[in-house]
Amino acid sequence: MRALTQGWSFDPTIYALVVTVAAHELGLHRLARRSSQRNRRARRRRSGAFYAGLGLLLLTIDSPLDYWSGSYFYVHMIEHIILMFFVPILVVWGAPWNPLLFALPVRWRRATGRFFYLSPRARPYRALGRLVRNPWFALVFMNVVMLGWHVPRLFDLAETNTVIHIVLMHGSYVVAGVLFWLQIVPSFPMTPKKGFVWQGSAILVTNLLMTMLAISMSILTSSSWYSVYDHVPGVTLSPFADQQIGAAILWICGDFWALPGISYVIRKAIRTEGSAGAVLDRLTGRASTLEGLGHWPTASVEGPVTVTSEGE
Repeated sequence: MRALTQGWSFDPTIYALVVTVAAHELGLHRLARRSSQRNRRARRRRSGAFYAGLGLLLLTIDSPLDYWSGSYFYVHMIEHIILMFFVPILVVWGAPWNPLLFALPVRWRRATGRFFYLSPRARPYRALGRLVRNPWFALVFMNVVMLGWHVPRLFDLAETNTVIHIVLMHGSYVVAGVLFWLQIVPSFPMTPKKGFVWQGSAILVTNLLMTMLAISMSILTSSSWYSVYDHVPGVTLSPFADQQIGAAILWICGDFWALPGISYVIRKAIRTEGSAGAVLDRLTGRASTLEGLGHWPTASVEGPVTVTSEGE
């Protein structure tokens, strides 16, 4: 019980989250005046996911989870998984971009749009925007952030410096996660640029690297990597055992985000291709071969075949 009641904190981040929610609600109100009832309901549903992501972020950094992460490595790994995968997916699913933009006054919104889209001075910003929205950048950045912060020297540095820990480590986790999930989940007005093969491969590669990190911290070593967890006052669990538990959490809990992600990509692929068989044909290259020959296998039926297009 002490683990749940001790360590609650008041982080200044809450002020930023309150301002964000207020701006989002203002943007929703302004968009509602020019939208159909169907669109208003869709935005309100998405806003629930966005607010859940912000709430999970606040709970992660202000609850005893963050407090005990300073004493136990395995608790820190739970925190990292939440910040890197579960908070970002909720934010991306919530698609807060247009409501936040419409929170700005009309003049500011138009001036901002003209500057970033038309001004020659904004070319570096446009180039930066294209870079961070590039699928390959998102995939590489995600995995560099995930693996890089677990390098012992960088991890120990972040644990001994509050600014580096909160702003750089945790901030990069959330940003990398958002950029990664934007390549998989549509987040109006942004849509993924790669198909389901790339998306599924990106999830598998990221999960594989997480598993390799876990194996390296448990099976392939015989000592604790992180000096900040050596001889923590009041902690009787040995640093190496603590590290092994943390590695097991990375190994097992990696599937908690990867399997739902793969399932989502597979369902989306089946909807796009029309059937599971068509997806397999696409994966094996049979689809391009049949298209090149000018025909496609169909069920044996009598009478004309009618082709219909699926609407949104």
